[in-house]
Amino acid sequence: MTSPDILCIGSVLWDVIGRAPASMRVGSDVPGRITRLPGGVALNIAMTLRRHGKTPALLSAVGQDPEGTELVAACARMGLVTDHLYRSADLPTDVYMAVEGANGLIAAIADAHSLEAAGAKILAPLSDGRLGAENAPYAGPIALDGNLTEQLLSQIAASALFAQADLRVAPASPGKAERLLPLLRHPKATLYVNREEAGLLCKQNFDTAAEAASGLIARGAARVLVTDGGKASADGQASAPAAARILTATPPPVMVARVTGAGDTFMAAHIVAEIDGADRPAALARAIQAAADYVSGEIGS
Repeated sequence: MTSPDILCIGSVLWDVIGRAPASMRVGSDVPGRITRLPGGVALNIAMTLRRHGKTPALLSAVGQDPEGTELVAACARMGLVTDHLYRSADLPTDVYMAVEGANGLIAAIADAHSLEAAGAKILAPLSDGRLGAENAPYAGPIALDGNLTEQLLSQIAASALFAQADLRVAPASPGKAERLLPLLRHPKATLYVNREEAGLLCKQNFDTAAEAASGLIARGAARVLVTDGGKASADGQASAPAAARILTATPPPVMVARVTGAGDTFMAAHIVAEIDGADRPAALARAIQAAADYVSGEIGS
């Protein structure tokens, strides 16, 4: 069994994405392309980590249906560790569906009901000795996404199984951002959110990513990374000296070819940069560039 150097916990599913070159609004009916690709926040992060030479293991729920078997095989071909996936005979494989136009994401539906129903079963490898145990918790980096239920995220926040891990946490979408509240004050958690999600966590509106990062730090976060589309992103660290508490950097201007998965690419590139020893400014710059390359289509899906 391959030994992973990072765990990716959360959604592993099929992405069904419709993309059109025209700007769209409610009711638009336009020609375009529809693709089905392996996706989900945890899997998107894992795929980017793999492209950077890391060996991620997936902890998620995938059905034993044909779609699940095909998905697991696709993950294995990419070099991802699939040995620890919870394979349910009763739950179907989850799916995400989105429509994108020239003016960005128009609408999306995430059907992660099987992941939610599986609950703590996906975490069994962290307690049964395969990846960790109560007396020897996993001590490496973990990328965790907000498709888990708030109840399970609360258990993770208080669990000794995660006490030694370097937790890197992201919401699955703005609609699920508030699920991360139990982890907001976790001393070893780094939160990756966009400006809208930061506002939902703080229950206020922010004009910039820097303001959002300051707001999250004020609410008790130890470390946050806040993105804002093509505007400046911010890295906030509570323990840093005042002058370096909030760092910012602006993405290069690019033609937008896609948006779904950009935040996951940013997060994964930032994690890789820090694993490789980059300091905060360099890690932020690398993450921003990776996301820009992805949005422009320079990095393959």
